[in-house]
Amino acid sequence: MEAAPTPTNPLEDHAMSTDQEQTYAIHTEDLNLWYGNFQALFDVNLSIRSGLITSLIGPSGCGKSTFLRSINRINERLGYVRINGSIKVHDQNIYSPQVELVQVRKQIGMVFQRPNPLPLPIRDNVLFGHKIHNKGDKSGTSQDDEIVEQALRQVLLWDKVKDKLKHKATELSLEEQQKLCIARLLPVKPRVLLMDEPCSALDPKGTEAVEELIWELAGQYTILIVTHNMAQARRASEECIFMLMGKVVEHRATEDLFLAPDKQETADYIEGRYG
Repeated sequence: MEAAPTPTNPLEDHAMSTDQEQTYAIHTEDLNLWYGNFQALFDVNLSIRSGLITSLIGPSGCGKSTFLRSINRINERLGYVRINGSIKVHDQNIYSPQVELVQVRKQIGMVFQRPNPLPLPIRDNVLFGHKIHNKGDKSGTSQDDEIVEQALRQVLLWDKVKDKLKHKATELSLEEQQKLCIARLLPVKPRVLLMDEPCSALDPKGTEAVEELIWELAGQYTILIVTHNMAQARRASEECIFMLMGKVVEHRATEDLFLAPDKQETADYIEGRYG
């Protein structure tokens, strides 16, 4: 009896075949989104470059987090959300019927405002996503140990917790918990990391540590950060997108946007005239 064919992942297959040509990790065309009768996004057209850190800024309610959550389809959990237009990740439409939600979540990791470690040991937190996406994997403890160490080293946490891997993750500081939440994504091998206000619950020291980590991960992943902190956007991103009332106003290199914005709305926001 022949073995069943291994299911393919359109996102991975397409990415591997076009890696040499890739310039943009995320590309949207005429993206519109409604919460019931309320339209939150209007004709969003963006091309976000592979391997860069891109920040999203704008006043509260401008659509930043809504846009971010559309990229890994979290908004689908709300039954009253309607979307039209397209979002392509590495040139594959993530809303295509051929693309399964589990594969989207594997390729596109999400970090939330407040750290959300699982009430499990540190080691089990790191392996959680890996075990879900690799059911039936016969790898042993030694391979799991390698995965845990590599992920924790990537987030600059290994030296602090290597002797505490059986301790509950909730015993860590908020800064360490946020780093652990990022580490939990890495064994799944995502291509894109989405971060929704990743430092909003942290003190200045913790914020500095997470920003250092973001720069460590730059180039290995495409990173998209939503932040209300314009100083953070300027420190911790290479390109910046300014949104207002559900629309993209401007998308430029971060320093160019802050020093010489093209649009008056951008200048007004940066100078604190509203927001």
